[in-house]
This record gives sequence, structure tokens and C-alpha cells, in this order.
Amino acid sequence: MRVLLAEDDTRLAEVLEQSLTEAGWSVEVHHDGGDAFRAAADPDGPDPQSFDVLLLDWMLPTMDGLTLCRRIRALGINTPVLMLTARSTTRDLVAGLEGGADDYIRKPYELEELLSRLRALYRRSRVDPDEPPVTVGELTLDPVAHRVTRGGVPIDLSAREFDILHLLMSRAGKVVTRFLILDEVWDGETDLRSNVIDVHIAALRAKIDKRFGTDTITTLRGVGYRLEVPRRIPGQS
Repeated sequence: MRVLLAEDDTRLAEVLEQSLTEAGWSVEVHHDGGDAFRAAADPDGPDPQSFDVLLLDWMLPTMDGLTLCRRIRALGINTPVLMLTARSTTRDLVAGLEGGADDYIRKPYELEELLSRLRALYRRSRVDPDEPPVTVGELTLDPVAHRVTRGGVPIDLSAREFDILHLLMSRAGKVVTRFLILDEVWDGETDLRSNVIDVHIAALRAKIDKRFGTDTITTLRGVGYRLEVPRRIPGQS
């Protein structure tokens, strides 16, 4: 398992590198955002898909972690991204997720939690090469190609958004509880009281519904969510 670590605090980077190495990861460390971007995405450099997880500090010199994440996503690189940040507001969380990050962990953090998050992202990124596409109405999800379309129109999703949608589509018409989402998508490692699920659902609605004038994801307050057969919102084409 390979991880690219972008952290400008050299002491913290050394501690993380040692801990990740002891946990069985192969680590490539960069202290500058521009250098990390070139390592992750430079067509003349190493294979960008050779990293299993990208661990990015938000505040980096030359290119901050959020910009780095956005740029690699723009290149079509779907490697899971875990953001390290001292920021704590919902606005910052939304910005990170909309920028393509799959998960985040706030500083200061427990090392075991960080390792657990990385392992979860790695596990979720592994797919069965024989798993068939799932279709609900005009919405199609291909788990192998990691591709989502509505009526043939491509939709870009983060790995977490993709996993949540996959779960909802595979149980279309049925209630998917918040507990099940935590268990399946986060391996139970996110606090249920956190708003991280709500943020991801809101992002999904914006991407798969709002732009197409559909209303697909129903919220069942206090329970969870249900994916419905798409229906048109009156007044929208």
C-alpha cells in the first residue's frame, strides 16, 4: 500500500512517515504542495494511480492542499484523499468535500484514528472487477470504471459520494439508515453525531438531482435516506 504524504511541518511529517511505515505502508513525503502535485499527477513522473491514498495537509506552501486536490481531480485522478486540517467549520468541510476530498481529520488527532481512516479509504477503493453496473431510472453507476451518468451525462463524484450513491442505488426504494451508511461507507469510524453524512448527501443532491431538475434522494428524518425513481420538479425542464 502506497501513500503520498504532503505535510510542511517536517517534525510531524517524520512522525507520520515512521508510523505509516511501521503500519506497513510505503510512504512518499513532500513538504511543498507544488512538489506533491507533481508527484501525484505529473505525466512525466511516476504513475499517478500508483498511490493508494493521498494524505494532504490543508495549509501547504506553493499550493495548498485543497487546490492540490481540485487539480488532481480535474485530471481525472480518483485516488482517495484524506485532508489534514485545523479548520473546523461546516463551510470549510463543504469546501474540502466539494474540492474532491473523500474524508478529513481535524488537528490535533489521535494517530490510531488517522491510521484507521486511511485503512478505511483504502478498503473502500478496492472493487470487484466483475461487479456489474447498477441502474435506477436514468441514473447508472459503474463500480469498476468508477463512473456515474444520468441520461448519458457524466457526473463527477468523490469516492465517498460514489460509495454512498452505490449503497443507495443498490437498495433503491428501501430505507438506508445513517447507521448502515456509517457501517458500509465509513466502516463505522465516523461519529453519528457528526454532520459529515448530511454534507455528503447535500453534495450528492446538488450533483445528481439539482442540475438535472430531479428529486431522487428522500430524507426520512431520524432514520436515513431512500433513493426514489427520479421524478421531475414542476417548472423545471
